[in-house]
Amino acid sequence: MPLPSLKEQFAALIAAPSVSCTQPAWDQSNLAVIELLASWLGDLGFACEVQTIAPGKANLLATYGSGPGGLVLAGHSDTVPFDAALWQSDPLALTEAGDRWVGLGVCDMKGFFPLVIEAVRTLLDQPFKQPLLILATCDEESSMSGARALAEAGRPLGRAAVIGEPTGLKPIRLHKGVMMERIDILGQSGHSSDPSLGRNAMDAMHAAIGELLVLRQQWQQEYRNPLFNVPQPTLNLGCIHGGDNPNRICGQCSLEFDLRPLPGMDPEVLRAAIRQKLQPLAEQRQVRIEYGPIFPGVPPFEQAADSELVRLAERLTGQAADAVAFGTEAPYLQQLGCETLILGPGDIACAHQPNEYLELARIEPTVQILRQLIDHYCLRPSL
Repeated sequence: MPLPSLKEQFAALIAAPSVSCTQPAWDQSNLAVIELLASWLGDLGFACEVQTIAPGKANLLATYGSGPGGLVLAGHSDTVPFDAALWQSDPLALTEAGDRWVGLGVCDMKGFFPLVIEAVRTLLDQPFKQPLLILATCDEESSMSGARALAEAGRPLGRAAVIGEPTGLKPIRLHKGVMMERIDILGQSGHSSDPSLGRNAMDAMHAAIGELLVLRQQWQQEYRNPLFNVPQPTLNLGCIHGGDNPNRICGQCSLEFDLRPLPGMDPEVLRAAIRQKLQPLAEQRQVRIEYGPIFPGVPPFEQAADSELVRLAERLTGQAADAVAFGTEAPYLQQLGCETLILGPGDIACAHQPNEYLELARIEPTVQILRQLIDHYCLRPSL
């Protein structure tokens, strides 16, 4: 059976729903996407290993060639949830609109895989001296469980890894970490006419928020990296819930917040500093305070500016490597010994948005860059 055309591959992947979400009502399997990729890559001669991560969730590791070293071209197979009513076309159908293709995942980032296939298919008649590995992960848009499982398994992958997240074909060698945290305070309800009848959890949360803001100011004075558009670490108070009626002392209150550390900031050190502030507050207010991550955070990422992969990507793209605020799977691939970089054709400004698109003019430059990366690491590797 002949390999589908580039456009047909895009269309098939977008038509296979694979939403990843912390809300069970939205969350979907990614197996249809994995099966499509395994079928196409298998037909090209890749050895395809499907790794089950959870029921209905899997990674794909497809390998061409053998031995140590080589190149990993990586991406995630899932998308964010979507509101079809806000789209001008069917989110699950590839639509051509002038100079762009539109569809859920076309930019972030199912569309990267057909471009990888397009790049490699014309090179398969040459001997691969080091392997090419194509990695498709699950649940990047929620828990990152696919990349975490790879890192925990500890199996070496390649010498270098490129993740095709949307960067506008600009190489990215740094990003901030992502920590999503929650504080729960349990006090005691009572009649509001007499504060001594209870212990107000909202009052205690007000004090806890004050301590968080002190820490935020302290961290922003202590840490700064001018490579980022927002050069300081950020702490955003995202949502708060508590109490049930104006005439009752608030018995419970919860706060969820987002903390984005810079490279060099250890998430566990930050959590320890927060706990150190909350413990005396709990004793003083006579409330119970529970604090921890909503799900495991994404570590900050930095690849050395003078590394082989960064220098090669800068030469191939003609652009200096940069930094972004959004998180990726890069730290997990780096933990497996890969020099790691983020480089993809999409634009982050349209990711997670209605009418997500990929400019057609980016397709050929991306394919050429990918071919040159494969040539450097797999066909003519210099150790």
